[in-house]
Amino acid sequence: MRSTSTLARIIGIANVLVVVVAVVGLLVIPGEPEAPRRPAASAPPATPEPTATEPARPPGIVATPESAREVKANELGKIPVLMYHRIVKKRRASIDRTPGQFRKELEKLARQGYVPISAREFATGDIPVPPGKFPVVLTFDDGHPSHFGLDAQGNVKPDTAVAIILETAAKYPDFRPVATFWINHTPFGLQTEAEQAAAVRWLTANGFEVANHTWGHPNLRALPAKSVREHIARLERLLVRLGAGPAKTMALPYGSMPRQKKTARKGEWKGTRYDFDGVFLAGAEPSVSPYAKKFDRGAIQRIQSNDKKGECRKWCSQYWLEWLNKNPGERYVSDGDPRRISIPSRLRGKIGSKRGLKVNAYQP
Repeated sequence: MRSTSTLARIIGIANVLVVVVAVVGLLVIPGEPEAPRRPAASAPPATPEPTATEPARPPGIVATPESAREVKANELGKIPVLMYHRIVKKRRASIDRTPGQFRKELEKLARQGYVPISAREFATGDIPVPPGKFPVVLTFDDGHPSHFGLDAQGNVKPDTAVAIILETAAKYPDFRPVATFWINHTPFGLQTEAEQAAAVRWLTANGFEVANHTWGHPNLRALPAKSVREHIARLERLLVRLGAGPAKTMALPYGSMPRQKKTARKGEWKGTRYDFDGVFLAGAEPSVSPYAKKFDRGAIQRIQSNDKKGECRKWCSQYWLEWLNKNPGERYVSDGDPRRISIPSRLRGKIGSKRGLKVNAYQP
């Protein structure tokens, strides 16, 4: 068990890594458009509407103590919530990943039995993962163009994060093509709200989550509570206009918590309310299960995607994925039934929120 001071130091290190390439926190909020901007009359035809293809969920099964024992289910185990920023051919900062590095990490996850879920599914405790498999949450900050884009024919641009996720899912059938994209006021580098809405509609229709990373990406700890609420609420308004709101999750810019912690999760500004099921940090270890007593939905841990180099020798994705493989008893293992919580009987007293779900406690 790490001491509070040690954990604070770890999280501080992770946040410093994030700040390296992030834009300096804006104390003056960029202006919110009064109305959605539309392309000029001479603009090319709008991107074709996407074909909705909801990511597969496991076949409906009813988990029992016997079936849970068979797969060694432990739904109080730890879950890796992986944090990505830019996916670029030439890394310009330590938190960048190349398409090759990202592809390699996803294939490693798929081979080891990890199944992606969204941040929303995780925070709400709706974990549609087959029995004996392990959930992983893929999250992307800032809505960078390297995350997603469509070409003139409406196809996903190659080597973007979404393209690589879809490619991996096609190769490994159990690997759900699911991820969460936390955006600011210019998602995916698109300048008009018509373009932004087309992108967001495609993502949400195909099972991806698009959610709140604040309007201007400031250091929320440096702002008064009213400005914190304004940054969050303005982005909520944009998400609603684009067809993805109201959001159910939010990632803190720089992983920096407001001085009044509750304003990050719930608040109101000029008639716009927000109430998140989960608020996510920037580091630095796997999250506890959403069913655990220690789960804090207002400060959910994430892991930076990176190799074991420098500060990441111990606190980034390669280290933690290896650690979970070496300590399988600490990892979340699904029973295949999102309506039940299956655990070894010795852990029954550690359940914090049943959320109306039945508990399967079994003797190993």
